[in-house]
Amino acid sequence: MRLLQSPCNYLIFLLILQDMEQDSQLLSKNKNLLPRPPIVVILGHVDHGKTTLLDYIRKTNLAAKEAGEITQSIGAYEVVHHNKKITFIDTPGHEAFNKMRERGANVADVAVLVVAADESIKPQTKESIEILNKTKTPFIVAINKIDKPTANINKVINDLMDFNVLLEKYGGNIPWQAISAKTGDGVSELLDLIILMGEMENLTYDPKAAASGVIIESKLDSKRGITVSAILKNGILKNGDLIATDSASGKIKTLENFLGQRVESLSPSAPALILGFETMPEVGEEFFAGEIDLVEIQPVKIFERKVEQTENFVSPEDSRNYLNLILKADTSGSLEALKNVLSSLPLKDKKVKFLEEAVGDINDSDVKLAQATGAIIIGFKTKIQKTAQELAKIHSIKIINSEIIYEIGKILEESLAEEKSQKTIAELEVLAVFNQKTKKQIIGGKVTTGVFKNRSRIKIMRNSEEIGWGKVINLQSQKQDVEEVRSGNECGLLIESDTKISIGDHLIQEL
Repeated sequence: MRLLQSPCNYLIFLLILQDMEQDSQLLSKNKNLLPRPPIVVILGHVDHGKTTLLDYIRKTNLAAKEAGEITQSIGAYEVVHHNKKITFIDTPGHEAFNKMRERGANVADVAVLVVAADESIKPQTKESIEILNKTKTPFIVAINKIDKPTANINKVINDLMDFNVLLEKYGGNIPWQAISAKTGDGVSELLDLIILMGEMENLTYDPKAAASGVIIESKLDSKRGITVSAILKNGILKNGDLIATDSASGKIKTLENFLGQRVESLSPSAPALILGFETMPEVGEEFFAGEIDLVEIQPVKIFERKVEQTENFVSPEDSRNYLNLILKADTSGSLEALKNVLSSLPLKDKKVKFLEEAVGDINDSDVKLAQATGAIIIGFKTKIQKTAQELAKIHSIKIINSEIIYEIGKILEESLAEEKSQKTIAELEVLAVFNQKTKKQIIGGKVTTGVFKNRSRIKIMRNSEEIGWGKVINLQSQKQDVEEVRSGNECGLLIESDTKISIGDHLIQEL
């Protein structure tokens, strides 16, 4: 005991006791831990067989039910292989769903990168590799479609090396398996690799901890209200639990497993369908459930946008520079992807402006908003209410609704082109400029389309871009004042405009 009489020795003694207490607590905590199944995300290029692989594993035929045979929302499925469970997250392959794929990788413990043996590396394959590197998710490469006569496994292996994906037996340590999702060849071995990798990751959960996990999808069901898909990562999720994320909260009223069966509780790594959120949670948020203190939170912004953006709306009279859009989709993830597609449309003379983005059916309020703002309503995998359809017909409101996302942009572009051709009644190419000292400019030109009219408003285009507006004050043909000049004829014009007109510009008269 004499040693403890020294202040320095006494301090060391206290630190040792503290370490022993922490070790004891850690050991006690570790005793509570139980193994949990791996959560697996399927990544890869569109049409490389991700959904077909899951079809074979689950003995279902989901691919045939998908519009355009492309998976367009995140789904989670639980399977059993050699008496061991595996949870799969099926992520979309189309480029519009890059964020959704990245979100799926963040949830997963293990990833399967599917590469078609007949096509090798494609754009979404590259993106998937970048996501896996960014999220540091352990992954297995599944070289699919080996049943095809054009399959070339060696080419895939060599192409993957160019992206620093080095497979086992080829200079690296990334597991891989050649498979045919169509015939099932190699699929059992792939599942063995998944289970092995899951065991190597030492995946566990604490059954005494508050339930927690990740929101993978949320939607507004017309009959059931807000329905939320989630993956449980820790604790036991129970029916009746309080539940909260950073943006939403509620109480679980109905808890269902991935088969849609009502259950009283779920353990990790089970997919869950939750009914009871008072507002829609954001996709990708972490949730906590059980005995938790719910704080007052603001409703999710997706339902506030109509109020928030009212002051920024562009009226039909001032909307010539903007393409006003109202977006509706079946889920928040789909809505995000739809916005990404439409944001990247190659429009030359307009900028895309999103007036509203919401989950749910297209309704009367959407049509009234479109009527007030000159907007087009875009629907993705959603329904149009009958009254909204009738109201849109009465007021000639354009609604584009499709279940295939990449077709929406194409339909919209074609619609705009058709609308432009219908609106343009005349076009003139500027061949000469004679006087530009004031706002009134004297120019010469040739009518290339339609009938160019006197005393009309014109749009000035340069290199296919709108640069200004003006008005025809006087129109002459063969030194005589005329009211109109037809296509193929030259004329002189007196134009009033703040924009200086140059040779090569085009003057457009619209309805």
